[in-house]
Amino acid sequence: MRLVEYLDKGASMGRGAPCLTAGGVSATYGEVQDRSVAIAGALQHNGIEAGDRVAVLSGNDPLALTCVFGISRAGAVWCPVNPRNEADENRQLFDLFGCRLLFFQEKFADLVDRIRADLPELTWLVCLDGTVEWAIGFEEWLATHDAAADESRRPEGGLCMLAGTGGTTGRPKGVRLTELNMMTSTASALMSYPFGQRPRYLALAPLTHSAGVLTFPILSLGGEVVIMSAPDIGVFLELIESHRITHAFLPPTVIYGVLDHPDLDRRDLSSLRCLWYGAAPMSPTRLEEALSRIGPVLGQLFGQTEAPNMIATLAPADHFRPDGSVATERLSSAGRPTPLTTVAIMGAGGTLLPTGERGEIVVRGPLVMDGYHENPTATTEVGAHGWHHTGDIGYLDADDFLYVVDRAKDMIITGGFNVYSAEVEQALLAHPAVKDSAVIGLPDAKWGERVTAAIELRAGHDVATEELIAFVKERIGSVKAPKEIEIWTELPRSKVGKILKAEVRGTMGEAHRTA
Repeated sequence: MRLVEYLDKGASMGRGAPCLTAGGVSATYGEVQDRSVAIAGALQHNGIEAGDRVAVLSGNDPLALTCVFGISRAGAVWCPVNPRNEADENRQLFDLFGCRLLFFQEKFADLVDRIRADLPELTWLVCLDGTVEWAIGFEEWLATHDAAADESRRPEGGLCMLAGTGGTTGRPKGVRLTELNMMTSTASALMSYPFGQRPRYLALAPLTHSAGVLTFPILSLGGEVVIMSAPDIGVFLELIESHRITHAFLPPTVIYGVLDHPDLDRRDLSSLRCLWYGAAPMSPTRLEEALSRIGPVLGQLFGQTEAPNMIATLAPADHFRPDGSVATERLSSAGRPTPLTTVAIMGAGGTLLPTGERGEIVVRGPLVMDGYHENPTATTEVGAHGWHHTGDIGYLDADDFLYVVDRAKDMIITGGFNVYSAEVEQALLAHPAVKDSAVIGLPDAKWGERVTAAIELRAGHDVATEELIAFVKERIGSVKAPKEIEIWTELPRSKVGKILKAEVRGTMGEAHRTA
């Protein structure tokens, strides 16, 4: 199923229904469908063949999302590019993918200008919303043809999307995602979470990531996607109320911002059926607060670029016991494996481990990517023993709930004991003064590694580090408690809100070396 078929399925329920809305202006399904047909025809007129790669460099924008459907309709492959990437990272991705054409917003023209001379295969540069001397404007580009698109073209192997892995260390990798991968992700969402006809989805998080993939189940039901061009929690709360939003996705750090926002308790959020959270672990303490103040609508999704969104899900109902009380023992879980995906825990040498034992989380099924683009070595490594290796450490309990305890590379060995940094972080987050935390291991002559933390405090709060260390000891013991804690004004985060532990480790490690 091509990406554009989710749009076409929604249009079959009524071309006059609102499809994409931004800034109070809605485009109907018919309008978005017709515009995607014109985009597909223009792409083919420009020589874009089946399987050619076309990139979109944009913030959240209805026209940019419409271009995705035009790319799919033309038989090309969508390459989403995060505008927060550094210029060199984007240059590497464009080069790796061999992109033929780029749609971009004018505000990113300087970034494109810095790299375009190094990309000879990038023969068309189309500015979506302005005038750039060395590019063609979107409407002018669209008017260069009047031929209908040939919609029979399909990329070999059903490839529909090439996504970058981020490139925080070394050269970024390209994840090959197929129509089957996207269909599995969409079907899993529809099976795992509450939906009704014509849901209304509010997109605050970047559409280049999970927020974009989550538009497909919405569109397949004839729903409306309300797009925020800039993140603003006050506006987000206002739009939920005014548009009667039923679904949204936020990373945990933004949900913390929602909980701390002065408008939260006066807004009517009763239309929400599912507020998805994911991309990073969430504090069980703050999750319980969200269930009380936002409503019994929180739904976790666990996945990664290589297996998009739906490895495991914790549906809203799974946050509660049969008697309606909050299932506090389950709030740190990532949920149960989705029906179309098999999850196991693997030990050394490829041995699958029994219930309750910790090891690497591995995955099988049609959700898993086709491989890394032009990187057979990395593809072989990540698929060792016939399973996709997530790089996460976790375990499955007796009820088949998955618990993610750490990234494999972040585990700390101190005094001969394995300490999972995520467990220490969750203990710190239980303190009312702590907004976020990053726990790392630093070299130590006595312990091998010592547990060390950097924290960010909530606004208006103050706390002594000695108090925090004692707080953690009381909850998880002295071995796991940090030996030292630094209070930072702001922790470094990636484009999608994940804390950059490599930067924390680099900063604290340098201070350790020079002490």
